[in-house]
Amino acid sequence: MKELVEIIVRALVDNPDDVLVDEVGGGDQSVTYQVRVDEKDAGRVIGKQGHTAQAIRTIVRAASVKAGHNATVEIVSTSGEQASRGVGEES
Repeated sequence: MKELVEIIVRALVDNPDDVLVDEVGGGDQSVTYQVRVDEKDAGRVIGKQGHTAQAIRTIVRAASVKAGHNATVEIVSTSGEQASRGVGEES
């Protein structure tokens, strides 16, 4: 699943070498992928009104459900700021 996130995000950005995907905690069935991108590329990954980020989350969620897991995606710029959170999540 981590590879899927990397492939999608690297295809969207100008600096694919700066993309880092970390698998963060969760339980046996749940995992969060933190995607770190260059500050200049954060807008490309988030997209207008967050549509691109939401599409990435939808693809990853569908693939994870098919595999019997639950996955979420968070987008973080290299400055460490949370660039985009999932719908319904509090900051």
